[in-house]
Amino acid sequence: MDFELPDSSRMVRDTVARFVQEELVPHEALIIRREAERGFADTALIPPELEATLQEKARSIGLWGIDVPEEFGGQDLGMLTKCLVIEQLKNSIVPFVLPPESPNLFMLKELCKGDQVDRYLLPYSRGEKKSCLALSEPGAGSDAAAIKTRAERKNGKWVLNGTKLWISGARRADFMIVMAVTDAAADKRAKFTAFLVDKGTPGMSIPTSFPMIGEYHPYEVVFDNVELDDSQVLGEVGAGFAPLSKRLGVRRLEIASRCLGLATRCLNMMIEQANTRQTFGAPLADRQAVQWWISDSYQEIEMVRLMVYQMAWKMDAGKDVRLDGSMVKVQGTEMITRVVDRAMQLFGGMGVSKELPLEYISRMCRVMRIVEGPSEVHRWVVARELLRGGIPEA
Repeated sequence: MDFELPDSSRMVRDTVARFVQEELVPHEALIIRREAERGFADTALIPPELEATLQEKARSIGLWGIDVPEEFGGQDLGMLTKCLVIEQLKNSIVPFVLPPESPNLFMLKELCKGDQVDRYLLPYSRGEKKSCLALSEPGAGSDAAAIKTRAERKNGKWVLNGTKLWISGARRADFMIVMAVTDAAADKRAKFTAFLVDKGTPGMSIPTSFPMIGEYHPYEVVFDNVELDDSQVLGEVGAGFAPLSKRLGVRRLEIASRCLGLATRCLNMMIEQANTRQTFGAPLADRQAVQWWISDSYQEIEMVRLMVYQMAWKMDAGKDVRLDGSMVKVQGTEMITRVVDRAMQLFGGMGVSKELPLEYISRMCRVMRIVEGPSEVHRWVVARELLRGGIPEA
């Protein structure tokens, strides 16, 4: 077993690390203030003009299309490298994302056909269009098989009706990937179809947004007799479940990578504070409790890092990662929860102030234990698979 990272991946990782320190960290105070001041509004945390500048700087140093296939103009460096990039980006709380986001990219490049490649896949790969996934509903969160949104065939069109909830990025998306039931009587693996729905399509509205803890601000999306042509079917009719499952696995890997970056930032802050802060005539580094906080945090980070890198390697090798996705989601999100809590405790009053990014990270990571499936559901998924088939071979 070779645990050495490829030289190409190391070079990209180091480039991103410099970009984060030079271009993102200086804007953290701005992000904290904008998040605190936006209240119930859905104001973007990064001002649009700043985001455009950051994107251009990232492109100029080669941080573009990391996992986009070469035939679509990307670098095709794979998921391991993309995970390294995400991990480094989350050494800062600035919510900067290198386009395109991997989960929808995976789904589009697997399913797009005909003119969908030119209309959706290529502009998405180039960062010219944004997308979102419309899956969750008022009565179907973790249980995606319970969705009620229907797409019925009428007069040569698909007519879409239903309501989606907790949809991130809905108002900023140029198009949505919408999951709908096309055969209610079929097994769950044959009842769902994915549709591509453009921004501004008649009958689609986004009436409500939901102010939430941390940086998340999702939306309600309503489909009222939305008519779609066959050209808007993504993949095959009734075959949406399998590619959706793969797409969700990619997002869970991304979330765990984010947790690694945030936790590493917290640990570095803890080490520096412990070595410089004096209390009762001695540095915090001499306190056994502080030593244990730092020791436990480092060990937990390294364990999650191994799981994340292994899952990314499996994805690049075309292996089944359904179980891995649930495991990294649970372990990554619960690890960052513990690490940031220790960091806040070590910093005391300053740790819970907006002078530091720790309280922001604490609120951000609390959401992560719910989105993309709560910890309890993923534990159940892992247990179910083990009880059915035993421990899988390494």
